[in-house]
Amino acid sequence: MTRALMPNLLTPQDLKPNWEWRDRLPAWGHTSVDFERRVDHDRLRRYRLARTRQSLQNSPAGSLLLFDVNNIRYVSATKIGEWERDKMCRFCLLTGDDSPYVWDFGSAAVHHQRHSDWLEPDHCLAGVVGMRGTIPPEFGLMKKYAKMIAQLIKDAGMADMPVGVDYAETAMFHALQEEGIKVIDGQQIMLAAREIKNWDEIQLLTQAAAMVDGVYHMIYEELKPGVRENDIVALSNKLLYEMGSDDVEAINAISGERCNPHPHNFTDRLIRPGDQCFFDILQSYQGYRTCYYRTFNVGRATPAQNDAYVKAREWIDASIAMIKPGVTTDKVAEVWPTAESLGFPNEDAAFGLQFGHGLGLALHERPIISRAVSLDHPMEIQTGMVFALETYCPAADGYSAARIEEEVVVTETGCEVISLFPAEELPIANRY
Repeated sequence: MTRALMPNLLTPQDLKPNWEWRDRLPAWGHTSVDFERRVDHDRLRRYRLARTRQSLQNSPAGSLLLFDVNNIRYVSATKIGEWERDKMCRFCLLTGDDSPYVWDFGSAAVHHQRHSDWLEPDHCLAGVVGMRGTIPPEFGLMKKYAKMIAQLIKDAGMADMPVGVDYAETAMFHALQEEGIKVIDGQQIMLAAREIKNWDEIQLLTQAAAMVDGVYHMIYEELKPGVRENDIVALSNKLLYEMGSDDVEAINAISGERCNPHPHNFTDRLIRPGDQCFFDILQSYQGYRTCYYRTFNVGRATPAQNDAYVKAREWIDASIAMIKPGVTTDKVAEVWPTAESLGFPNEDAAFGLQFGHGLGLALHERPIISRAVSLDHPMEIQTGMVFALETYCPAADGYSAARIEEEVVVTETGCEVISLFPAEELPIANRY
């Protein structure tokens, strides 16, 4: 049996992130070639599994039972489509140093057996539990699989240790408890594993950001009176899927009087001369996500709109300047304005406006940076983290606002910005 078919036999080498901090981070083409070493998917898969095992060993748990599709992909490198994200129709078990088990949607298990040679074929199983309650618990599937999972945990010698579960249907928790399984929070174990990205993950995140660079140039050209917010959303979706996106999670398109307060959505509002508009593009390439805001004005800008943009830029530049290994997240949050100074009653009401969050297979990973949480519960920033920093400034006119977001990779000495569409000054689309 080849090494690829024996994922339980990892070595300390698999935990190395293989960073290459030289020049600018590369944004390769999306195809494989023989003349450049691009993303190494075998290395990526082994790194993620090794990180998970290390995090599991550092926890009280002996096994992980995963229903979160991001965690399933991180551990097993399996994915069957975005449609399954909210269905709760797949699950994965990792017990100690054993190879992961994946229960998948019907024939997908057979597909893994044939095409996913980094998994053990007899660990790729067809199975389903509740599908968000549409299969009632009295049908007995949850009891069936809880019993199977308990036996596998026992066979692995982990029966006396708790099981980390990321999330599950309530009836599944009851079924596991009936089998004598002590459940603890497995999501924290997985998020700890996913904090530090290896070189392949960083390349995929950079490629994803490069795709959004191109979308923003398109928006800059298309943004004019008579175009609707949803027209920009449609054009952006089209371009992203043409470039190879595997999921356009959402595109916020907000213009004119809708800018303040920030609604986090889009409508069919007609864009008008002088509107301030901001957009957020959330999409993924090979699972790795972007969260990337830009603000534009249409035709012209008022002094109040320019002032708001300048402040938002100053705040984001101040936070970027703080990013380096060893700095704690409270120090970053402290450079942002208080909620009260922006007219909000408290930090909870302004949550997400001055904000930082990890990027990876999920839109929100560690670290989370916010005055609402970081001042009292700081985290240390580490080399290999990748996250987005967002600022928001309402304009003095009472309805306009500026929103800027930059994605950063933490290097050994500081950070590198990978969201490169120009944002140093307020862009004016189709200037009059």
